[in-house]
Amino acid sequence: MTHTVEKIGGTSMSRLDELRETLFLEHGTPRYGRIFVVSAFGGITNLLLEHKKTGESGVYAHFANADDDHGWHDALTRTGAAMVAAHEAILDAPGDIERATGFVQERIEGARNCLIDLQRLCSYGHFRLNAHLLQIRELLSGLGEAHSALVATLMLQRAGVNARLVDLSGWRDDAELSLEERINVAMEGVDPEQEMPIVTGYAQCSEGLMREFDRGYSEVTFSKLAALSGAREAIIHKEFHLSSADPNLVGAAAVRKLGHTNYDVADQMANLGMEAIHPSAAKTLRQAGVPLRVANAFEPEDAGTIIDDQPAENAAVEIVTGLDIIALELFEPDMVGVKGYDAAILDALTRHTVRIVSKLSNANTITHYVDASLKSIRRVESDLAALYPQAEISVRKLALVSVVGRDLNGLQVLSRGLQALEAAEIAPHGACQGPRNVDTQFILDRTDRSEAIRSLHAAFVEAQDAGFALVA
Repeated sequence: MTHTVEKIGGTSMSRLDELRETLFLEHGTPRYGRIFVVSAFGGITNLLLEHKKTGESGVYAHFANADDDHGWHDALTRTGAAMVAAHEAILDAPGDIERATGFVQERIEGARNCLIDLQRLCSYGHFRLNAHLLQIRELLSGLGEAHSALVATLMLQRAGVNARLVDLSGWRDDAELSLEERINVAMEGVDPEQEMPIVTGYAQCSEGLMREFDRGYSEVTFSKLAALSGAREAIIHKEFHLSSADPNLVGAAAVRKLGHTNYDVADQMANLGMEAIHPSAAKTLRQAGVPLRVANAFEPEDAGTIIDDQPAENAAVEIVTGLDIIALELFEPDMVGVKGYDAAILDALTRHTVRIVSKLSNANTITHYVDASLKSIRRVESDLAALYPQAEISVRKLALVSVVGRDLNGLQVLSRGLQALEAAEIAPHGACQGPRNVDTQFILDRTDRSEAIRSLHAAFVEAQDAGFALVA
C-alpha cells in the first residue's frame, strides 16, 4: 500500500485552522493517500471525563460520584459550550458553524437523556449504577472525537478537499462489533487515493477500549487502522518534536531532535510518562511491520523522528527525562528465604491500580518506585500493614531521572552519570542499570529532578554533540 495513517493530537486539533494550508493542502492542492485519525479538541476529554493531570471532575466523575444531579448536568452543559467555542474558533462559514453546533446539541442532549434514563433505571433495586459506569465512560469519550472529526471534515470540504467523515463512535448503533470489525465495516468502500477520510479516535467495540487502555484509546484505534489497512507508515502529528530532553528545562538550543530511534526506546519513554505512543499501540505497529513517524504538525517540512525495529548504528545517549515518583519500601527481617512477599506487594499495587516504574530488592527489603497518588499509596500501605504487621513500611516522595538510548554499551553511563550529579552537588538515593543497556536510572530528591536532567543532558547529549569522547 502507498497510503499513510496519521493521527492529530488534541492540542494540535485546537489549532486545526493553522494546519489547513500546510498539513492537508500543498500549495492549495489536497494531499490524498492519507487517512487521518483525530483526537478531541484540547481540553474537551478532560471536561467529559476528568482532568488527566489534576484529577478535577468532569461529567463522568460528577455523574459517578454525585450526591445530586446538579453537578453532572452543569458539567455537561459547560462541556457543550466549550465544544461550540472550539469549532467557532476554527470554522469560518456560518452554515458550517450552524451544522457543527446542531451536532453538539444533538449529541450532548442525547447523552443527557441517556444518563437520566440510567439514573431512573438504577433507582430500582435490581439494577446497580456501578455495573454501567464503564459504558458511560465510553459513551462520553466518543462525543469529543465525533465532534472534532465532523469539524475537521467541514473545514476541509470548505477548502475544496474531498473529505469524508468516518465515525467509529457507534452513536445509536446497536451492532455488537469488535474493534477490527468496526474499522473494516466503516472503511469499506473508502479510497484514500481519491478522498481524505477523517476518522474518530474513539471506536465503540465489544472489547471496550477504555477497559484496557483508558485515555490511550485514540492511539490504539490509530495503530489498529494502520495495521489493518496495511499502511506504508503511521504518523503522529504533535505540537513538538521528540527531543533529547524537555527544551523548557535544558534550553531549546541545547536539545536535539531524535531523528531515528526504535520501539524499545519508545517503551522506556512511555514508562517515564513521556509517551511518543501508547505501548499497546506501539506493539500493534511493531507486529504489523508498520514504522511510526512522530512529526511536528507545525513544521511540515521537517521529517520528524522515525521509530522502527532497527538497532542503533553507534552507541549513544538519546534522551534524558524523568518524573516524580513515590518510593514504597517494605522492610521485614524475616523475609530472607521466605516466598510470597513480592507477590503480595504486587497484588496490593494491582488492586489499587498503582503503576510501577521501577523496583529494587535485597535480602529483607523490597522497594517499588511507583507513579501514583499519595492517596492510592496509603491504601496499599494499609493493606500491607494488615498482612505483615511486623514489617516496617515507609513511603517517600522522590524523583526518577533516566538516561535512555537504543545502545548504551561502552558509554559508562552509570559511573559518568554519578560523576555529573556529584559535580552538580546532587546526592542520589540510588542508581541502577540493566544488562540490556538501554537505560540507566537515578533516584533523587524531587527538588533535584530538573537540575539532574540539565546536568546529565550536558554530560551526555551536549558533550556528545560537541565531539567529546564518552568512552573512557
